[in-house]
Amino acid sequence: MEHVQEHEECLVQTQMYWVERPVYNEEFLQGQLHKKEKTPQPLSQKIAHSCRCSSKKAKSHLYSFLPILKWLPRYPVKAYLLGDIVSGISTGVMQLPQGLAYALLAAVPPVFGLYSSFYPVFLYTFFGTSRHISIGTFAVISLMIGGVAVREAPDEMFNIMESNSTNSTDLLENYKARDAMRVKVAVAVTLLSGIIQLSLGLLRFGFVAIYLTEPLVRGFTTAAAVHVFTSQLKYLLGIKTKRYSGALSVLYSLIAVLSNITKTNIATLVVGLTCIVLLLSGKEINDRFKKKLPVPIPMEIIVVIIATGVSAGMNLSNTYEVDIVGEIPKGLLAPKVPDINLIPAVFVDALAIAIVGFSMAVSMAKIFALKHGYTIDGNQELIALGICNSAGSFFQTFSITCSMSRSLVQESTGGKTQIAGTLSSIMVLLVIVAIGYLFEPLPQTVLAAIVMVNLKGMFKQFGDITHFWRTSKIELAIWIVAFVASVFLGLDYGLLTAVAFAMITVIYRTQSPQYRILGQIPNTDIYCDVEEYEEVKEYPGIKIFQANASLYFANSELYASALKKKTGVDPCAVLAAKKKAQKRHAKELKQTNEHRKKAVLKLTNDMETSVKHEVINDELPLNGKSADANAQGTSPDELEHFMEPMTNVHCIILDLTPVNFVDSVGAKMLKSVIKEYEEVGVFVCIASCSGPVMDDLTRLNFFEKSTTRDLLFHSVHDAVLSCQLKVGSVPQTASDLFVSTSESHMEN
Repeated sequence: MEHVQEHEECLVQTQMYWVERPVYNEEFLQGQLHKKEKTPQPLSQKIAHSCRCSSKKAKSHLYSFLPILKWLPRYPVKAYLLGDIVSGISTGVMQLPQGLAYALLAAVPPVFGLYSSFYPVFLYTFFGTSRHISIGTFAVISLMIGGVAVREAPDEMFNIMESNSTNSTDLLENYKARDAMRVKVAVAVTLLSGIIQLSLGLLRFGFVAIYLTEPLVRGFTTAAAVHVFTSQLKYLLGIKTKRYSGALSVLYSLIAVLSNITKTNIATLVVGLTCIVLLLSGKEINDRFKKKLPVPIPMEIIVVIIATGVSAGMNLSNTYEVDIVGEIPKGLLAPKVPDINLIPAVFVDALAIAIVGFSMAVSMAKIFALKHGYTIDGNQELIALGICNSAGSFFQTFSITCSMSRSLVQESTGGKTQIAGTLSSIMVLLVIVAIGYLFEPLPQTVLAAIVMVNLKGMFKQFGDITHFWRTSKIELAIWIVAFVASVFLGLDYGLLTAVAFAMITVIYRTQSPQYRILGQIPNTDIYCDVEEYEEVKEYPGIKIFQANASLYFANSELYASALKKKTGVDPCAVLAAKKKAQKRHAKELKQTNEHRKKAVLKLTNDMETSVKHEVINDELPLNGKSADANAQGTSPDELEHFMEPMTNVHCIILDLTPVNFVDSVGAKMLKSVIKEYEEVGVFVCIASCSGPVMDDLTRLNFFEKSTTRDLLFHSVHDAVLSCQLKVGSVPQTASDLFVSTSESHMEN
């Protein structure tokens, strides 16, 4: 009994809380709260403050621009140095073959891949904020560079025709002239992409990477893998075909290879397939015994060394006509100003390369930063990549970014800082200045095999289709559009198409949000979707409407339509039914009056029978009041049908919790909705407005004339209590909230 008595007291106290709790609408809060006074700062003062310099501010900017000054003096030699050395050597032995191989993708001689693996990697050590990513050549960027180079310097420009014979001296000279021109194009694109990245970084535009969503990037890189694979088929088979770029280049390349398949060089194919088997075996061993191996087996450099030795020993170039790397100049080239006359022709391509390169680098950097507990600066990463590309272009490099495979090796082998990257670049430098000529007999098919095997991870991304099918159909659509557009339209226009489609999906999501009617979880002030949970109950006569999107020009009409549909109250239909019913009543009244006149006439003409007079007088009096009352008392079917929702619903609460902003069209729609429902006797109020939404409504003059701040409530529950007060049902409803609970406890 004591337990029951305590429970009843608790219920009474809780009931009194719901009844006596003040209703927090906007008008109440405005009277209780006072905004802090903020003095607006003039623009001149803002500029003067930003330009003001102090030793502390200068030091902060210097550390931000050169992050190495912050971490190098604190470098723990004993803890980090050994790991960085091992990681640098492991990454360096990958930089060398990949630099040579990706130069083929960029349509430039292989030595320029080595240059691109040295200068940018060394510069990133000073300006980059990531400790683990490996900067250098990357398949996607190299392919995009190669597409531009082939477009601006096609074979036809140098009278180079498809042929399997290279004995002509004139033809060799034409090849050299073509390669020199393609290097100029690649260097010009690199300079411009670097300037774009540097400018975006200085202007603090690091957020541009967010527009390249993960499904978009993965679909784009998968399409790039298809482009890369098809471009390497001719090197694997030893076939000389024209290199295509632009729309449908994949189809043209496949057709060219298949039409010349009978000219396959068997020796080249055997060497290439052997290298593919060795490389795949090495990757499989590294993956399977990752925890047992101190460092991954550098299978790529092993294959390069073995293939170079076999090619030189068997003289594959002359004996079997196997295409080899050829001349590798010894030493570094002197700095040279890029050809700026080519910049107008490659601007769009440079912009795409700059954005894709930054997106690749910053996404990989964020992964490692999250894993190892430090932060990166997206704007500084843009500046670092911009300096690497723009400064490197004066030394004949082509655009670089982060390599996923090398970054994983650099991190997994114990790399702690970019000292590992510096050591890997020094290894490449030693090859350039000392032993580069030893790799001249290396067959090109070996480089093609290295490229193809490194595409394995990208081709695994086809598994994203099943993943996104289960999780998000819209993200699946983005992936498919990015893939298909990039495969058939080319990487540049494919990327633009994918970004545009991703923006359209954002508009679609905000234009077609989910609309819900909310109800209360019993004995709480929590409100959920009534269609989703069985326990959720609606208050009689109160509808709580919610849409999970902002209110702006694209979805305002849809919001109003969904409100009418979900609440079951359409003011226009109710008013139309009213007018129609009134017209019908007027028509019936007119007919009644005519009938009355006929009855009076009949009464006048027939005065002989007093009984008949009394009957007629009882049926329809002379003044017609009983007939009129009878006509007004009977409601037609249409009126009864359309007036039913209005009699059931007397309050509608608009929950604006998910709304982030409201534009002028959305504000006008809200005012129109409030006015329309007011005309049919339904009270509309607004709940849970955020601060920015309140500012939007105030700026748009939403609160004027009939629309006042007393329509706004701090929470949905406050709005519900206010609506109950308007109809005088609070005490009854508050007690009803707990009657079921108290009864169930009494039974127990």
